[in-house]
Amino acid sequence: MKICVLNGSPKGKYSITLQTVLYLEKKFPDCEFEILHVGQKIRAYEKDMSEALRAISGADVLLFSYPVYTFIAPYQLHRFIELLKEEKSLDLSGKFAAQLSTSKHFFDVTAHRYIQENCFDIGLKYIGGLSADMDDLLKPEGQKDALSFWKYVLFCASNDIYETAPNTSKAVTAEYSASFSQTSKDGSFPTVIVTNLEQNDVSLDNMIKDFRAVYPHETRVINIAEYPFSGGCLGCFNCAGDGKCIYKDGFDTFLREQIQTASAIVFAFTVKDHSMGASFKRYDDRQFCNGHRTVTMGMPMGYIVNGDYAGEGNLRMIVEGRCEVGHNFLAGVATDGDGIRALSDKLCYALDNALVLPQNFLGVGGMKIFRDLIYLMRGMMKADHKFYKEHGIYDFPQKQLGTVLKMKLVGGMITNPKIKAKIGNKMNEGMIAPYKKVVDGK
Repeated sequence: MKICVLNGSPKGKYSITLQTVLYLEKKFPDCEFEILHVGQKIRAYEKDMSEALRAISGADVLLFSYPVYTFIAPYQLHRFIELLKEEKSLDLSGKFAAQLSTSKHFFDVTAHRYIQENCFDIGLKYIGGLSADMDDLLKPEGQKDALSFWKYVLFCASNDIYETAPNTSKAVTAEYSASFSQTSKDGSFPTVIVTNLEQNDVSLDNMIKDFRAVYPHETRVINIAEYPFSGGCLGCFNCAGDGKCIYKDGFDTFLREQIQTASAIVFAFTVKDHSMGASFKRYDDRQFCNGHRTVTMGMPMGYIVNGDYAGEGNLRMIVEGRCEVGHNFLAGVATDGDGIRALSDKLCYALDNALVLPQNFLGVGGMKIFRDLIYLMRGMMKADHKFYKEHGIYDFPQKQLGTVLKMKLVGGMITNPKIKAKIGNKMNEGMIAPYKKVVDGK
């Protein structure tokens, strides 16, 4: 069976994820693996896709191999998928697809769903994916999981078993026309609108114009599609110590001085390939110059989205997750004129009242993964470690000895039948006692 590996890591042969692929290659000599370093060579593929098309056309299975970067696959693989979908003459029907990622399991689910949705788009028979920890291959259990996964892939491909795309009908979105009148502007809460607006995207341009018209505060538009990026994030960790990116294009300084100094940020994009588009993914990945530091926490954010946002469940989770992890109030996602007015009103309320709400599961869970990761890597991730210490993010439960001892005492009491019978409802009364004091104003 011929396997075409699409290695989306910008590190090429030095990719940690790729090592699992190489392990499978040795363990399954009957499979013929051909590896394309599409992440490392993305600029070459932008000029000439012939090598990739030859390898893909001759394969039985496409294996997407990548590290998870910022909720999805790296920008470079994102861009390659765009290029692949532009090849209208390429017929992939009948070919199977699977994916293998490594990460610390921070939103690996949205990365896998992104690949899956795009496999459905181009007619691939999607089998499934393996989401591995970065260190799994070094452990016997991780090696066993990799072998089990690949045996399953081969079983499915040999027996023509695959997942079918959900029956979802795309909503037809009409072109948006600007119609709002300009209002006077207040300079107290300068707001930046970050977009990847293309010249022919009339609808998104009109949505941005209407938001700027109705929004009462001063706005500034930054079109990242026009920023002279030297490339996507390389995952090189050059910024780990001091936050300085290895590229010399000045983006790290631009990000901190031109975007993160605003009172609020509104992101504006047109849905493309179940995402914000590759150009926005490059922007997101390059923000790793801030490491795992939630430097905009407390800042309200909003989104202006052109396209069938309602039909993009995975993208909606990414938008919510980004705000929750960053501890930013999500003022809304505007997809039409009413939504634009509502976004303006809610964003103003959030700014006037410094509105910040507690994080939900997406934010709490995501930050606990980062907390444990940075604590282990604090010797290398010095900037992150300093930030986490200063902001009390190291909230390890084992340090709360008082609570641990109290729960041990309570546990002993409720497992003793005689004591449990005597307590009766006093347990519940005791649990809510501190809250009653607050409610009663004592």
